[in-house]
Amino acid sequence: MRIAINCHIDYDLPGSTSVILQLEAAIVPEQTVEDAFIELSPVEHFARVPAHDMVGERLLMRATNRLIVDYRATVQVERVCADIATLPAVDLHLLPGETVQYLFGSQYCPVLPFLRFVQSEFGETEGGARIVAIRDFVHDKLAYVPGSSDAETTALDTFVRRAGVCRDYAHMVIALARASNIPARLASVYAPGVTPPDFHAVAEVFVGGSWQMVDATGMATENSMAKIGVGRDAADVAFLTAFAPVTINAQTVEVVELK
Repeated sequence: MRIAINCHIDYDLPGSTSVILQLEAAIVPEQTVEDAFIELSPVEHFARVPAHDMVGERLLMRATNRLIVDYRATVQVERVCADIATLPAVDLHLLPGETVQYLFGSQYCPVLPFLRFVQSEFGETEGGARIVAIRDFVHDKLAYVPGSSDAETTALDTFVRRAGVCRDYAHMVIALARASNIPARLASVYAPGVTPPDFHAVAEVFVGGSWQMVDATGMATENSMAKIGVGRDAADVAFLTAFAPVTINAQTVEVVELK
């Protein structure tokens, strides 16, 4: 699938402020980025550094008073999709080294509180079939409610409240997968069909020897998502991290499927 991305953000900053951005589609084998363009308001410092797992780049900068960013790109998504339900779990001792970190709890995805639950709820499944059961559980049990969570909401909070937004759905899938001894991480993506249009978050799980995307919101399909970055949870892939309080003037994301 080929998609067009148009992103605009406009933030007021409290004087000279350090900021990290991660909002460009990643240059990775599963997608081809065409006609990429980014324009920034004047900054005091600018540098590109590799992002988590070398997927995409972070933009490190320092700006004064205001930061305006316009990003446009066309992305051809070339991801090889599989029927996740048929994929086997990878034995823990055979996991690639880089996946092992994604077995453990993280800031937004605690594992220990879910160990007993996954056995009682999904104990008759394993591998990709377990992931499908988890995805369906999260989709069915949560209500998508904008504003129902904040920057401190964890997967355990979401499990109790039964409401959230895309990152909360992804965090739930990740926590339940890790509690099932399946490596899982968060991917930030652009995708058509996301309502309301915004940066989107989905889970990625390692089954059958490869990473597979899982969107429990049901809004995006694996072959329509352009990956921005990956990480242990949303803390690793925030599109903007400012090291001082900021004020949003405008923020828009448009993603359109091209024929």
